[in-house]
Amino acid sequence: MKVSAEILNLVPYKPGKPIAETQREFGLKEVHKLASNENPLGPSPKAIAAIQASLQQQHRYPDPSCYDLIQKISSKWNVPASQVGIGNGSNEIIDLLIRIFCEPGDSILTSQAAFVAYQVCAQAARVKVRMTPLRDDLTIDLKAIADDFFRNPTAKTRLIFIPNPNNPTGTIVGGAELSEFLVRLGNRDDVLLIFDEAYTEYVRDSHFKEAAKFYKEYSNVIVLKTFSKVYGLAGFRLGAMLCPEYVLELYNRVRNPFNVNDLAQVAGVAALDDEDYLKQSQKAVWDGLDYFYKELSRLNLKFWPSEANFVLFDTKRNAQEAFQNLLKKGIILRPVQNYGLQTQLRMTVGHADENKKAIAAIEKMLTEVPEVG
Repeated sequence: MKVSAEILNLVPYKPGKPIAETQREFGLKEVHKLASNENPLGPSPKAIAAIQASLQQQHRYPDPSCYDLIQKISSKWNVPASQVGIGNGSNEIIDLLIRIFCEPGDSILTSQAAFVAYQVCAQAARVKVRMTPLRDDLTIDLKAIADDFFRNPTAKTRLIFIPNPNNPTGTIVGGAELSEFLVRLGNRDDVLLIFDEAYTEYVRDSHFKEAAKFYKEYSNVIVLKTFSKVYGLAGFRLGAMLCPEYVLELYNRVRNPFNVNDLAQVAGVAALDDEDYLKQSQKAVWDGLDYFYKELSRLNLKFWPSEANFVLFDTKRNAQEAFQNLLKKGIILRPVQNYGLQTQLRMTVGHADENKKAIAAIEKMLTEVPEVG
């Protein structure tokens, strides 16, 4: 059977290397995974208690409307319940938005080194991907994105994805640049502006402006949120979308009726109520980032200050060689060569002892892997 060129040429998303696989491959007992931007604290204690209390009800189908979770989000995030959609992780929402609003031959627009899921989902839907270059400081250039949209009307750009903060760079967009972007592209009826805000709870930069706070001012702004990071529920695959009601109505037509399982829903409700856990998650990341900055500076390795729960740093070496060397030492980091970053690795904040072991392994790696010219 004939398959389209877009599918044949699709490079699937490659997740972080699993701990068990690394243990088997190198015969290691102790492995620390700082590759996938996971929460080192584990799930919220309130979420664990809610999950345990719901286990005996798992012979029932989950609530297809996610009513309790949506009501809790509405209350906690101060958004109308009629503008909240729920997905099997934000990845499902990205995939469905492309399927809903794009036809084969249309385009999405984003930045170089933006979250690779945009490209994977678009290509699977036979939709073209346009990308503008990053600035030299690895920040997303919103002016370049807006310019590309207006200069290329025949590209039929239907969706613009802005990850803020961005993964894998940890950088943000904001200030006057964001205001100008919204003046130029906000409230249009021919393009949707999708702000992917997976990491906003970690942001410390005072210039940051959270799209979840202003999306209601624009008829074409959508916000994606996740429970995988600061809420520690990555294994449950739970994402949320804040959007105009017409977008939600279309989304609910397309999504599967039981796309979010019951345990994910009850865990999400409980996690949103655990304010102490949220503060602990933030503090663990901020303390870890400050430690990484200090140690990477001591090692004379360039890094990019991050507003997420990871740091991107330059090994000055072939990233794959550095990655493999660290694997043998039981440290899993994330090479980002698929984003065009050839000598950088991304390192997630872990427990304090994991952070120290990672830095010790990196310091030793520097003496074992040669620098690139």
